[in-house]
Amino acid sequence: MVNFELAEAQIIQKKQEVDFDTREFTIEFLVSKFNKGAIYVPDYQRDFIWDRKRQSRLIESLLLGLPIPSIFLADVYDNAELSKNTDREGDLEIVDGCQRINTLSTFVNNELQLVDLEVLTELNGKKFSDFSPGRQKRFLNIPIKTIVLSDKNNAEARFMMFDRVNTGGDELRDMEKRKGIYGGKFTDLIYNKCAKNELFKQLTYFTPTVGKRNEAEELILRFFAYADRYPNFNDNSQADFLDNYLKNKNEDKSFDESVYYNRFVNMVNFINLNFPNKGFLKYEGSQKTPRVRFEALSVGVDMVLRERKISQKIDVSWADEDEFNTLVTGSNTSSPKRVRERIEYVKHKILAQL
Repeated sequence: MVNFELAEAQIIQKKQEVDFDTREFTIEFLVSKFNKGAIYVPDYQRDFIWDRKRQSRLIESLLLGLPIPSIFLADVYDNAELSKNTDREGDLEIVDGCQRINTLSTFVNNELQLVDLEVLTELNGKKFSDFSPGRQKRFLNIPIKTIVLSDKNNAEARFMMFDRVNTGGDELRDMEKRKGIYGGKFTDLIYNKCAKNELFKQLTYFTPTVGKRNEAEELILRFFAYADRYPNFNDNSQADFLDNYLKNKNEDKSFDESVYYNRFVNMVNFINLNFPNKGFLKYEGSQKTPRVRFEALSVGVDMVLRERKISQKIDVSWADEDEFNTLVTGSNTSSPKRVRERIEYVKHKILAQL
């Protein structure tokens, strides 16, 4: 039975923890502050991924007086954060609105040429500098509704807001959210070392859009999580499994970055030695790195290398045969049974040759 008194007390407490106010900043104010770095994109936000058509549609909406979603900013620096970087005191972090503010800045700085406008067709091919002085002023004076979290909010409240406002429309992928919610040494290892490993980049392929959305980092997290815990993966969601692993690793005080990075490098070197022309791809020249194939090969190899040191090439023709392809394709590939089968298949195929 629900204890409504406790529930009410919790609502009041949590509501008080989120302090904000609503303002209307002009485009000129937002762009000026953004260009100076006083409004900035935090690490957990995605890279700028909107194409010119989507950017142009935003500018067209503003010129037509159509409403756009509110922008969320935060004065985030509590004492712990200020101790790391006092130069940021008073600046505003973008919680939601990175793509919109980037677009406004790009347009006002004459770096965006409008394309594919369906209503204001006469503006196709035009830049901000092509507008009359009066129209430029009117555009810069357009107010944008902005929600500003005060400096009373801690990081938990900020990330909660970030997670909630990114649940529709151009929804963030799981790894993009994890980057902000689960920070720490292990997350840094994934982003700052593993994903930047030159050999890893040669052995994988991502389209520019997919690459900007943390797909490489997602694969690396899957590699470590399954390599360490795949026997414990059950019927809970794969996303929860990865979330819990990342959170636990960042909280693990005994975590040794060098050990994990060496495992990653050894695995990548093995793949390069034995699959030099296609790496983790299904075939040479493929335009994507299949997640399931990557998991099977990377984790299976890691399990072998932690048991045996291998310096010679081995026969990997089995990776092109129907039996293996069946394990890494089709429906229900994320079920615990399928995960175990494909990882252990790779492990056993390699060990059988040693």
